[in-house]
Amino acid sequence: MGLIIGSPVQRFRRRVTRAELTRFSRQEFVLPSELASSKSPISPLPQPCETPSSFLLPPPWPLPSPGPSPPASLPHFLCDHPPLLLLLLHPLFLHRPSSSADLHCHPLQITRPLRWRSGRISATSAAGAGRQATLKSRLAAGETLYGMFLLSGDPTLAEIAGLAGYDYVVVDMEHGPGGISSALTCLRALAAAATPSILRLPESSAVWAKKALDIGPQGIMFPMVDGASSAAAAVSFCRYPPRGLRGAAHPVVRASCYGIDDDYLEHYEEELLIMCQVETEKAAMDVEAIAAVEGVDCIQMGPLDLSAAMGFLWKPGHRKVRETMADLERRVLATAGGAAAGGAYLSGFAMPYDPPEEMKRRGYSMVAGAVDLGMFRQAAVEDVQRFRTAPGSSEAADAGEEGDENEKAYWSE
Repeated sequence: MGLIIGSPVQRFRRRVTRAELTRFSRQEFVLPSELASSKSPISPLPQPCETPSSFLLPPPWPLPSPGPSPPASLPHFLCDHPPLLLLLLHPLFLHRPSSSADLHCHPLQITRPLRWRSGRISATSAAGAGRQATLKSRLAAGETLYGMFLLSGDPTLAEIAGLAGYDYVVVDMEHGPGGISSALTCLRALAAAATPSILRLPESSAVWAKKALDIGPQGIMFPMVDGASSAAAAVSFCRYPPRGLRGAAHPVVRASCYGIDDDYLEHYEEELLIMCQVETEKAAMDVEAIAAVEGVDCIQMGPLDLSAAMGFLWKPGHRKVRETMADLERRVLATAGGAAAGGAYLSGFAMPYDPPEEMKRRGYSMVAGAVDLGMFRQAAVEDVQRFRTAPGSSEAADAGEEGDENEKAYWSE
């Protein structure tokens, strides 16, 4: 009795014998010319020009007129037998690679989808693709990474940021309106653009860390880390027992490719970038101890919260704040060599009074030079002003007079 091999296009259905099914599942291709000259007990497959009684529905292709046969090759053979081509593409017969060495196969193979694993491509298409180093390995190599913060939680802006060429993008769940669900769409957009993602948590807790890590970022940022004990707790939230407190669901979460990544437990610790924010006066006094905690990779400066804690909420560029920041930078840089050398890398935000180029010159290893909402706000305001003050408009003269008065007032102070 024959098996029915179906497809979404019903007119391509036909009966395939068990012998044919076995032969093609083993990829033992026998060409028509070989069938004609062999004494194989397996009868040749019915050709399209045979009576359509062997098909469930009449064949949609025109019956060929007598003439010379096409060259005996596998592509021609498959084109003459559409049902068999569909059979080869059936998911039951698609090869699933069992190791990284088995990722390249014949052109008909469909492999795992392209994805990022802690900053690198861990699976490739059949044609092959490059591999990118992790954020941690790039830092260890002495690179200065340039990134941006994504507060909107919008996957389109995340994709644009990735395609623009940023080394990393921080998806901000602390000050942004989004949560885990919106962060997941941003991570997928960034993965499509081959850009590593970092998640900033709303708070330093085991629950938030667990949910964030399960969706597979390449880095995680803990806010308001006040001392060595809170830094050690943050690291424990990122590790499975017995080394930590992270809840285990690794066989089914995105971080492990939903269980497809068999060696996830072997590499996740060495590839995950753990960042602790120093943004209070208490943390500033204990910054060396925070940087020395095993597992802490980066000390992220928080100039806005630190200025607020020092009483300069409206003046983050105040001289005392900048002096404190400079002192913190020197002390973190004194732990040079990063986590592998018992210290931590220095990372931070660019500010209007502190451009990213200057931060790089002072020794920052990671610099976030932009915020998506700030960039859009600036572009939108400038666009409106450009239109309002265009030559010939009634507002242009008023704006010019007001600008002259403001300029005089400024220089007269």
